Amino acid sequence: MADPTTYRPKPGEIPTDPGVYRFRDAHGRVIYVGKAKSLRPRLSSYFQDITALHPRTATMVTTATSVEWTVVRTEVEALQLEYSWIKEFDPRFNVKYRDDKSYPFLAVTLGEEFPRAQVMRGAKRKGTRYFGPYGHAWAIRETLDLLLRVFPMRTCSAGVFKRATASGRPCLLAYIDKCSAPCVGRVTPDEHRAIAEDFCDFMAGNTTRFAKRLETRMKEAAAELDFEQAARLRDDIGALTKALEKQAVVLGDATDADVFALADDDLEAAVQVFHVRGGRIRGQRGWVVEKESEDLPTLVEHLLLQVYGDAERDAIPREVLVPTEPADVDAVTEWLSSVRGSAVSVRVPQRGDKRTLMETVRRNAEQSLARHKVARAGDLTLRSKALQELQDYLGLEDAPLRIECYDVSHVQGTNVVASMVVFEDGLARKSEYRRFIVRGATAGSEGDEPVTVDDTAAMREVLTRRFRRYLEDAEGTGDLDLSTGVVGGDAQARDGAPAAGDDDDAPSSGPIDPETGRPRRFAYPPSLVVVDGGLPQVNAAQAVLDELGIEEVALVGLAKRLEEVWVPRDDHPVILPRTSEGLYLLQRLRDEAHRFAITFHRQRRSKAMTTSQLDGIPGLGASRQKALLRHFGSVKRLRQADIADIMALPGFGRSLASAVVSHLAEGTPQQPAVNLTTGEVLE
Repeated sequence: MADPTTYRPKPGEIPTDPGVYRFRDAHGRVIYVGKAKSLRPRLSSYFQDITALHPRTATMVTTATSVEWTVVRTEVEALQLEYSWIKEFDPRFNVKYRDDKSYPFLAVTLGEEFPRAQVMRGAKRKGTRYFGPYGHAWAIRETLDLLLRVFPMRTCSAGVFKRATASGRPCLLAYIDKCSAPCVGRVTPDEHRAIAEDFCDFMAGNTTRFAKRLETRMKEAAAELDFEQAARLRDDIGALTKALEKQAVVLGDATDADVFALADDDLEAAVQVFHVRGGRIRGQRGWVVEKESEDLPTLVEHLLLQVYGDAERDAIPREVLVPTEPADVDAVTEWLSSVRGSAVSVRVPQRGDKRTLMETVRRNAEQSLARHKVARAGDLTLRSKALQELQDYLGLEDAPLRIECYDVSHVQGTNVVASMVVFEDGLARKSEYRRFIVRGATAGSEGDEPVTVDDTAAMREVLTRRFRRYLEDAEGTGDLDLSTGVVGGDAQARDGAPAAGDDDDAPSSGPIDPETGRPRRFAYPPSLVVVDGGLPQVNAAQAVLDELGIEEVALVGLAKRLEEVWVPRDDHPVILPRTSEGLYLLQRLRDEAHRFAITFHRQRRSKAMTTSQLDGIPGLGASRQKALLRHFGSVKRLRQADIADIMALPGFGRSLASAVVSHLAEGTPQQPAVNLTTGEVLE
């Protein structure tokens, strides 16, 4: 715990201009980001009598060891810089809005040659148009099924589309007139795109012209005595009408607004928003937030930053209705208007239909908060209790705020991988997860071939790579290969993230990257390391820490058989009560590390099986194997290709193409290979 007076800046040093400030801990991590109209009074408020501060704020200022600030010209610039820094550094003491559930969107992939309508969650992708969010995925599918009668656009996956194109046979939806079958050329790409754009226009609220157009065509068909076509058009009109009935009109037809409401208690607040477009409720969304020391105007300001920070201009409505004005309402309004490209009104409705709708949204927020409190009763207390129990049972000086857990996964010594998962303040921090390919370097080798690696040797290698990198980044002596101890490592990344050892080749300048201002990935240690296993694994891990001279990191192992907690060089385990929250936290860590490791192992094993039939061909490396499979789709189709077909690919000459054809022709027929993960037969 740091003394705030040791890093308190002199009052005369702090400017009175608008700006953004950052508190850092002893390892250089940004733990809090804030903004102020005037930096001097705001920063001075953190260094008053610590007993007068909010408990969370007091913990923050005693955890921090330094504070820095950046002066800007206007409050709008301060707002933008604060948002970008919160997004970049993810400070642990800033307010974090958590969805009370995962909301699906109806997405149309307009960036593809043949746009596809589908249910989509998660981060928004470029070139895709979104509608929603909806409360349930089944509501999207039900609406989509109705509208495909009128807008027969593609809904199939890329794999189904390619198979239909290759075979010349469309799927069932094409036969029941719910897809225009662009895969077999029934419509041109331009015609299919026109259908997708009409679908988007209808979902955006331009509904009248489609209903009138269908009604006109129905009457024309009836006049020409084409009663079958008239009946189909009548059913299409019914489908449109039914889809529209699912979205109640709540405001005037021209109203575009987002309506926010809050329900709070002393510790938490629940937020709900209704998205109204064209006077209709197009979707709703909710969050739950720990209030900490934030007042309601500041909560509303941070909420609007999160909701609209990455939004496209057409996602911001003309009106934003809030229960109370943001702390800097003028700056927020100016910022939203600049993003949208036209005026945005941020206000509190006082009367009329909009006030009535806000009351409805508020009741939803109250119900959401009640559900959250039931589902997570005592969550904050239990997390604190779990960390306190671990401190007491393991004899630690402080509660382990950052815990890393490691696990190894393999099948009989093949495709050996390991995982590292991170919990901070008792919660998973998935952005810090890492995964490793175990090479066997630390277990010894014979010539150029690694020897067989068991679990203990694999754990030793992974911990050596992780903590050698920590020492290198902390001391600033250069980038380190995590597998050999040489600059430039190959630790594999978590899903969708950069590799853990892929820092720039330029020498580091200590724990802070001079280009980004962020701590290097392994530049700070955990408070506690947990390994999956008993005394042998724990002693092997402790040997690594001893060799590297790391003394500030505590270490334990969790054995599966009796859930015993082992500490290094102790023949007797620590037995935590079965009802202990500390034991429950260790079990969650172990299970999450196991899940993450086995998922990575299955990916590598599946990948190895799909390319094994092309191994052993001189000159055909991994990248060219991928190119062949990407072009032909499977080894079966590659066998049917001739030398000229293979030579058409970039990088394939006649000799290499001949080698591929000869290799596949010489292979004797075998039983089909099966992917052990999915059960799919591999060609």
